[in-house]
Amino acid sequence: MPSSPLAVVTGASSGIGAATARHLAAAGFHVVAVARRTDRIEALVKELGNATAVQADVTSDTDIAALARTVKDLPGALEVLVNNAGGAVGAEEVKDADLDGWQWMFDVNVLGSVRVTKALLPQLDASGRGSIVMMSSTAGLIVYEGGGGYAAAKHAQTAVAETLRLELSGRPIRVIEIDPGMVRTDEFAIKRFDGDAEKAAAVYRGVAEPLTADDVADIVAFCVTRPHHVNVDRLVLRPLAQAAQHKVHRVL
Repeated sequence: MPSSPLAVVTGASSGIGAATARHLAAAGFHVVAVARRTDRIEALVKELGNATAVQADVTSDTDIAALARTVKDLPGALEVLVNNAGGAVGAEEVKDADLDGWQWMFDVNVLGSVRVTKALLPQLDASGRGSIVMMSSTAGLIVYEGGGGYAAAKHAQTAVAETLRLELSGRPIRVIEIDPGMVRTDEFAIKRFDGDAEKAAAVYRGVAEPLTADDVADIVAFCVTRPHHVNVDRLVLRPLAQAAQHKVHRVL
């Protein structure tokens, strides 16, 4: 029986990452679920069956080198990398910037994605049908007040995706950028507002149907399962209620 193709998903312990792992497993991939929280990814792998848990921090060279070795030792070719690990902290204006928070956002969203991509690129290339998914955001396309640090990091992540696509031209690796708008997950807004549940809830107040993690994961699975000559360069998705970054219909 042939081995299943491999798909690495970072930030797989919750939210979009966990949902993406589930969707890719359903699509026939052996999922390598990567995150810092071992208990979460081990539970996910037990649920999926055809999966492997790897505890790793995308900001650690040592952890990501070990991840690359683990993936190489698994049966099957690495066909998909989903750079999903990331996040936002703070909503202050630039004049009040928390530089530690800005540094964390750049380290995880941008350098983390580059570190993992760099480590796994040879295996993606060797598969003859690689796909790199960069989970950016609509914040990578437009700025808004109070979002300077996150928008700066996501703009940089978008620039990395676009540069990779140019540099990999002629090689069998697609680069797919996914830019979700308002997605309601268990942790994103809570983390952004340092555990303040009221501020987190206010982001979605009056929005009947924000996107869910499953909505985004479904799009990821769709993109990577297209015929390999079809590259979805960029896919922007928002809930119907969000006409633009600053225009959200709320029923209060």
